[in-house]
Amino acid sequence: MILITGGAGFIGANVVAALQGRRPIAVADRFGTDDKWKNLRHAGLDMLIFPEEIESFLAENGNSVSSVIHMGAISATTERDVDLIVRSNIRLSRMLWDFCARRGVPFIYASSAATYGDGNLGFEDRSDDAYLSTLRPLNAYGWSKLAFDHMVSDIVHRGEPAPPRWAGLKFFNVYGPREQHKGPMRSVMTANFEQLRDGASLKLFRSDRPDYADGGQMRDFIYVEDCVAVIAWMLDHDFPSDLYNVGTGHGGTWVEAGEAMFAAVGRQSAIEFIDMPPSLVGRYQYFTQARMEKLAAIGAPVPATSLHDGVAATYAYLAAESE
Repeated sequence: MILITGGAGFIGANVVAALQGRRPIAVADRFGTDDKWKNLRHAGLDMLIFPEEIESFLAENGNSVSSVIHMGAISATTERDVDLIVRSNIRLSRMLWDFCARRGVPFIYASSAATYGDGNLGFEDRSDDAYLSTLRPLNAYGWSKLAFDHMVSDIVHRGEPAPPRWAGLKFFNVYGPREQHKGPMRSVMTANFEQLRDGASLKLFRSDRPDYADGGQMRDFIYVEDCVAVIAWMLDHDFPSDLYNVGTGHGGTWVEAGEAMFAAVGRQSAIEFIDMPPSLVGRYQYFTQARMEKLAAIGAPVPATSLHDGVAATYAYLAAESE
């Protein structure tokens, strides 16, 4: 049985969809009162548990768990309850790590490109203490992901028990199907689908830096199915345990993303620029671009879906869901 935490969430639900029929699946997640349940309405599940039940579930069913895919987290970059973030993103992650180490179970977990902060120190997926100690995330979410990466690095360096195979996946700017439930944390692509389809313009932030034009801020946009392909490959292959970037290795501008969005709804581009909210000034990443040499070196599928193709596939999914 594969335990997938956050299995009703964005990346997790796409992993569940991809692994259907391969092995029994247990999903740990919360649903609340929105439409998050729709992410799993086509899925066949063997177990569905709440996050607070994970420890007791493992105590009772640990012998049947063959892999843990840990995608669950407080992922909102605007979350201010740091105690909640610590419980969800650090302590739960450590409990799952310890279980996998004791039972000899492979462990794949979601780290984040948010660990790199403003990117001035580059985007090298190094796991040594010296490098990790230099990183300065811009928000508590990024800090929590870095804190667990650092914790893992220290455990390994001290020679303490570790899962037989593990990977911390530093996801870059992921977009695609099954993220409608994320509200303000949805990608710009998903958040603007209905408006652009119905004739509205696309609003993008003006730049407040002279070295970037309005809409010239850059992101390593990665289609979610490419992330899933990396995870599925890691379930089936041996590889060196480490941190790995998961991006395309190419930075695209917001204007380019907008053009892909308008193409996907069959319209000419109509982009307006608006001032960046004061809450984001000094906390906004102007450039992300993954270094992908490490993932390529182990033979894993390096994400390569173009913005044009990824947005088109996303909008086809959203159009079908809205029917």
